[in-house]
Amino acid sequence: MALLLLATTHRVAPGLLTWRAWEALRSAARVLARPGHPLLPSLADAGVAVDEVADPSPAALIASARKESTLWIAAQDGDERLLRDVGTLVLADPLDVEVVHGSYDLPGARLLDLVAVMDTLRRECPWDREQTHESLVPYLLEESYEVADTVADGDLAALREELGDVLMQVAFHAVVASERTDETAFTIDDVAGGIVDKLVRRHPHVFADVAVSGADEVNANWEQIKKAEREAKSGAEASVLDGVPMGQPALTLAAQLQRRAARVDLPEPDYAFTAPEFGARLFALVREARAAGHDPEAELREVARTFADRVRDHERD
Repeated sequence: MALLLLATTHRVAPGLLTWRAWEALRSAARVLARPGHPLLPSLADAGVAVDEVADPSPAALIASARKESTLWIAAQDGDERLLRDVGTLVLADPLDVEVVHGSYDLPGARLLDLVAVMDTLRRECPWDREQTHESLVPYLLEESYEVADTVADGDLAALREELGDVLMQVAFHAVVASERTDETAFTIDDVAGGIVDKLVRRHPHVFADVAVSGADEVNANWEQIKKAEREAKSGAEASVLDGVPMGQPALTLAAQLQRRAARVDLPEPDYAFTAPEFGARLFALVREARAAGHDPEAELREVARTFADRVRDHERD
């Protein structure tokens, strides 16, 4: 006789089991599970009889398996302690024990855990319950800058954690939005669906029959598609500047405005400012950096980081 331990994941819908799992369930002389296990309705539909055991004993499972082939459906958290105790007992008195994997996590499955955790926090944590889109914006900006710093430092080991912090902010905004009852409500699935649709739409050379010669043509097609999207949304009043976030840091704002302006062949004099203001000089320097193929924000940030190192060196000395 033998004891089979069926392991499943809560990140896959109940009943979606491997063929090996269904074969084991149907062939076992006795199938046991805790009351309320998510698989029970599917097993009932399939005609698999299950004995419900509220507090399973490792010794009782082993005793049952010595009399007839017995299958235990593990809790979806893995039933680690129960399985460890079973293992300890069979080491002393051998019995064939096999773990059957009924379902496996797909790539991205842990995102479901993030959604569940955020839903729980929104319900049960006083601080999380109070947050709004407006109150969360500073945290989103802060976490994004921390990602930029991590990349600039070359600390790729820390990048995973920092990206997780940004992802949490996205999930947080989505759960806040899901609580609204008007047409502005949306869920994390709506967010994911929207970006998937956009990526497919803007990559016709991958998902359709458009041919491209290289990255430059990909970029040109991307801009044409974005232009068509703006016109469809805003009609004749669509501007090349639509979508530019005016609240971003001034240096990156100037660079983005200049990039957008280049698409409509802005005349040369319109780039210049006659007043001898510091802002006008900075704007001109941004254009000079772009013309030389440099990112003005990255250039200034690198100089600032070097200066910060000098200040720290001076303090140590």
